[in-house]
Amino acid sequence: MRVSVFGLGYVGCVSAACLASMGHEVIGVDVNQVKVDLVNDGRAPVVEERIGELIAEVVRTGALRATGDVREAIMESEVSLVCVGTPSEPNGSLCTTYLERVTEQIGAALAEGAEQGGRHTVVFRSTMLPGTCLNLLVPILEKSVGGTAGADIGVAVNPEFLREGTSVRDFFDPPKTVIGELDAASGDVVAALYDGLPGEVFRVPVPTAEAIKYADNAFHGLKIGFANELGAVCQALGVDSHQVMDVFLADRKLNISPAYLRPGFAFGGSCLPKDLRSLVHAARRADVSVPILAHVLPSNSDHLQRAVELVERTGKRKAGLFGLSFKPGTDDLRESPLVELAERLFGKGYDLKIYDANVSLSRLLGANREYIETRLPHLAQLLADSVDEVLEHAEVCLVGTRDPAVLSALPHGGAPDGPVIVDLVHLPDAEARRAEPGYMGLAW
Repeated sequence: MRVSVFGLGYVGCVSAACLASMGHEVIGVDVNQVKVDLVNDGRAPVVEERIGELIAEVVRTGALRATGDVREAIMESEVSLVCVGTPSEPNGSLCTTYLERVTEQIGAALAEGAEQGGRHTVVFRSTMLPGTCLNLLVPILEKSVGGTAGADIGVAVNPEFLREGTSVRDFFDPPKTVIGELDAASGDVVAALYDGLPGEVFRVPVPTAEAIKYADNAFHGLKIGFANELGAVCQALGVDSHQVMDVFLADRKLNISPAYLRPGFAFGGSCLPKDLRSLVHAARRADVSVPILAHVLPSNSDHLQRAVELVERTGKRKAGLFGLSFKPGTDDLRESPLVELAERLFGKGYDLKIYDANVSLSRLLGANREYIETRLPHLAQLLADSVDEVLEHAEVCLVGTRDPAVLSALPHGGAPDGPVIVDLVHLPDAEARRAEPGYMGLAW
């Protein structure tokens, strides 16, 4: 394919050189003439493993060249990769100035009829927040071109997952390829660019592709911060932090796995809250600052509050709660987030009924009974004997369980006389329910 790459920094330079080595005819574009001259001389404008030899080779064979002329680049390509920077503004917001400028320039060149033969596809590779492409860049492009994105012009978002220092290696062996497509034809163009590379390909809506990059980077930062804080606590307590993490990393079932990484309800139980409190307390006694660990429980509490706010937003006062125990299939109520939720709703004066097939006041013993008598002493009057009893009572139903008896009884369609469904667990049919006016997902 004939490809133009806008921006010859780390991402653009590596993308241009690697695509050229795959057999594409690539022209790099940059406002910095020094970078343009370096590439045309067969030299890399960035310092990066393998990039120097790669650029020298593809420039020598004629597969890659560079220019400062946007019109020339558009005229000689069928797909454009936008790889310009999106730095932070002083207040932390995303700076989209370079994105807007290059989008306008590409649109103006296309409007002149510079591109020869077929529809041009503009692929945004720069990191940008969800909504940036559709709400900001597409309107600029359509206004400049005088056409419609998805019909007259192809548009896609293709985030990169390249680490500085190993970016060439990462390009040829990607963890995944993400294509946010405005339409199938645009996605096909991007998929063809990377044909032959390993790794799973995900073709998703444009905003999803934008968000994936942020999910990756936020988690990477969180992992580094977590390891460093835990290391500092271990050092203060006289423990070998690397030995601890070696054993931690060996657990591929719960630790390094998809476990716990699906948006859902708040966590609770007899272990996680207690142990987080103890660890943070130990860190404070040792004068070790652990802002990440110290904010896990407040974050969890805020997530629980989101459920309360969803109920408040409905304006309804009769509430039903399905699920009460900490984990499905048990009667363990110790630090159950659903008990906390019930307590908050009851305290706000909601007329509440609760159903959990595993929770019967007459069967509660020991720590379980003591906990519920302390936190929710009115439980006896709140517990219902059946799913139907709750459904008949409630104007808004909070679903905190995947109990088959509950799922099969939940109404569909958002009928005017039916209850609002507040989904706390991402129900199996959540995607279908999202279109219904009477459905509210907690974090989806």
